[in-house]
Amino acid sequence: MAATNFKDYYSLLGVSKTASADEIKKAFRKLARQYHPDVNPGDKVAEARFKEINEANEVLSDPDKRKKYDQYGQYWRQAEQAGAGRTPGGRSPFNTGGSAGFDEFEFGRYGSFEDFINDLLGKQAGTSGYGRTADPFGGFRPPSGADDFRNPRADWQRQTAQERASGASLDTEASIKLAFSEAFNGVEKRLKIGSNEITVRIPPGTKAGSRIRVRGKGRPSPHYTSQVGDLYLTVELIPHAFFQFEGDNLVCEVPIAPDEAVLGAQIDVPTPDGSVTVNVPAGIRSGQSLRLRGKGWRNLKGDRSDQMVKITIAPPKDLSEIEREAYEKIRANRSFDPRSHLKSVRL
Repeated sequence: MAATNFKDYYSLLGVSKTASADEIKKAFRKLARQYHPDVNPGDKVAEARFKEINEANEVLSDPDKRKKYDQYGQYWRQAEQAGAGRTPGGRSPFNTGGSAGFDEFEFGRYGSFEDFINDLLGKQAGTSGYGRTADPFGGFRPPSGADDFRNPRADWQRQTAQERASGASLDTEASIKLAFSEAFNGVEKRLKIGSNEITVRIPPGTKAGSRIRVRGKGRPSPHYTSQVGDLYLTVELIPHAFFQFEGDNLVCEVPIAPDEAVLGAQIDVPTPDGSVTVNVPAGIRSGQSLRLRGKGWRNLKGDRSDQMVKITIAPPKDLSEIEREAYEKIRANRSFDPRSHLKSVRL
């Protein structure tokens, strides 16, 4: 009978089987720093390695568990499970027919540990209430002639190995909506995760699509009770009435009057820091953009992109008498024909 998913805890920590408790602790701390998820964000291999190191330390740093591991090897968990179920008199509850319990076996008379296990299964098999023979390791042994041996502990180990192999993660995903001002300046938000409320710090310069990691707020492992995944928040920006993104730059649209377009002007333009005065050159055309360097979005390093100001020419809808006379006079005396280049267009 072969045990599944056996791990050599000494090899995992890189220590000998005679290593002292201090040597085990020192080796664990060194490897834990190397493979910790915070040092290797998103690295599934390092995450799996960290879990194995943590598991090895939990066993080898516990004198009782280490003793069982050294004594029973790959079957130490089954031995621990059977030992935990002993009666106050010290005998195993599986020792029903006068056969020896774990502590009463003489290992020297067996050629191999496999022989010991096979002998143990034969001696301690008793009838269970499910029509199967009870297994001393907590599973069930099928009736004679059946070829499948089901063990809950082995199932647990197989499931854990499959979970690691498939890259299954304890991390969870959620979205968080932010106003432009919150994302630009940074903010602390209170979120309700299940029945708990947590505070999340949003760094200045966060953009739509950014992912924020909240350590230890993901799913708890069904197998590693001390292991909890992380929560990843994907940022969504609430649309702004004036500002938009174009790559890393901010863009906005600013209207000017026809006379400002013809003669040039100084206009006030909103930026994330407040209004600034911008010189509009004479003769600017509708759709042209002016660049405000360093007035765009900040990044996580504190640098700023540019703000692009798209100019549109907005004709007045309601004219005063003086304005109408002025525009009529301009039209009557205008020498510029904006459509002169169309005269030569042919199909």
